[in-house]
Amino acid sequence: MTTEAVPLSGSRFQTEPAQLYREMRRDHGPVAPVLLDGGVPAWLVLGYRELHQVTGDPVLYSRDSGLSNQWDSIPDDWPLLPMIGREQPSILYTVGERHHQRAGMIGKALEAVDPSALRRHSERFADELIDAVCTTGTADLVGQYAMLLPVRVLAKLYGFPDDQGTGLVTALNDMIDGRERALDGQRHLAQSMAELVAQRHAEPADDVVSRMLADGGFTEEEVMQDLMVMTAAGHQPTADWIGNSLRLMLTDDRFAASLFGGRNSVAEAMNEVLWEDTPTQNVAGRWASRDTQLAGRQIRAGDLVLLGLQAANADPQVRTDASAFTGGNSAHFSFGHGDHRCPFPAQEIAEVIARTAIEVVLDRLPDIDLAVPAESLTRRPSPWLRGLTELPVRFTPTPALGGN
Repeated sequence: MTTEAVPLSGSRFQTEPAQLYREMRRDHGPVAPVLLDGGVPAWLVLGYRELHQVTGDPVLYSRDSGLSNQWDSIPDDWPLLPMIGREQPSILYTVGERHHQRAGMIGKALEAVDPSALRRHSERFADELIDAVCTTGTADLVGQYAMLLPVRVLAKLYGFPDDQGTGLVTALNDMIDGRERALDGQRHLAQSMAELVAQRHAEPADDVVSRMLADGGFTEEEVMQDLMVMTAAGHQPTADWIGNSLRLMLTDDRFAASLFGGRNSVAEAMNEVLWEDTPTQNVAGRWASRDTQLAGRQIRAGDLVLLGLQAANADPQVRTDASAFTGGNSAHFSFGHGDHRCPFPAQEIAEVIARTAIEVVLDRLPDIDLAVPAESLTRRPSPWLRGLTELPVRFTPTPALGGN
């Protein structure tokens, strides 16, 4: 095995990540040394069993970013700070009993979402977005649809006015891309959340934020920080789940029936994406609380360990029969694992939004087809989230439904 660290950047995360992960596994084994922007070292866990080991031991592999041995060399304007976090009092970086308490508060607030209201909001916003393009015969189902829908539904559930959705989308995208606008995006999102929390503290309503505040055991700052996490984790991966699933159905003959009313194929395509093209490719991260070994690697106290969700999903050590891992099998890592996995109510909300989005497209846009060759579709240049830059389609123009 070679020991030279692999830069966690570059065009191959756009063009051929699966091949890149295979090469990293071949050259380095199930745990690979990588370099983040600015030359910050980390370990990327590629192995399914190793990832299960890391996520299943929150004491040894902690979410406490204060353990990092790199902060002295990281500048204050490092673009990955919004994702990797220093002194961020959100649930992402809270450990132990306090984490369980906050996770319980969030889970209860989301669990109380009325399923029929969730479906109704999802359908209404999806129809409004399709109304804006259905008469033209062409659309970009990423930029004009998938990238706009989840945050509008989440904003409604949380208690935001409908007109704030566009600004939240821009801020979230800037923050998650981890480039020059990342810190500005984080500031916009934080300000929006703080204003909403203050409003709901003064005037409670029947929404997620009011229920979080009503719990009574958490400060407004903690609620605001957790809302930022919930919004970022709920919007962009769901948008990419929609886009990646529609791409699969439009380009793979196995799912052609879904374009003509085969609803079972929608669920199958969505699950296939979670295994083979999962929106959340890599997650930062965990920090070793002491010196240890992982797959023969010497991990030092304070080392950053990144979770390679997509690489682990494709690990040939466990994927000996690839067909057995799709269909109804949900043993993938796409929602994480362990104490810090995505809460089940949040997973259910994301699935309803994504499935509704796809079904509305199939119901509203007859004879939909790609407007460009499939091989020309491109992905965003991010090692963290894998989503399309655009999904151009054509279809027979249809009349808008109007204000329903």
